[in-house]
Amino acid sequence: MITRTTRGSSGLTVSAMGLGCMGMSESYGAADWDGGVATIDRALELGITFLDTADAYGTGHNEVLLGRVVHGRRDEVQVAAKFASTAARAQAL
Repeated sequence: MITRTTRGSSGLTVSAMGLGCMGMSESYGAADWDGGVATIDRALELGITFLDTADAYGTGHNEVLLGRVVHGRRDEVQVAAKFASTAARAQAL
């Protein structure tokens, strides 16, 4: 099982190891729904509950992917999300 750590003064507890989800939607080839779902599911099985995404990853694809996987178990994960990034704004123009 993955070690957990407490962040900040709020008492938020997260897995000490996180999963960056960017590569599931861009940068390393075409987006792969099935592979992304399987990767996130496996991370959760292993106790990795700290997941990182952004609206710029795959122009929103990554957030949709993550949302589909954690639907119904949102209370089991902690999501770090960046938004309104320069890259996302540039693609929208």
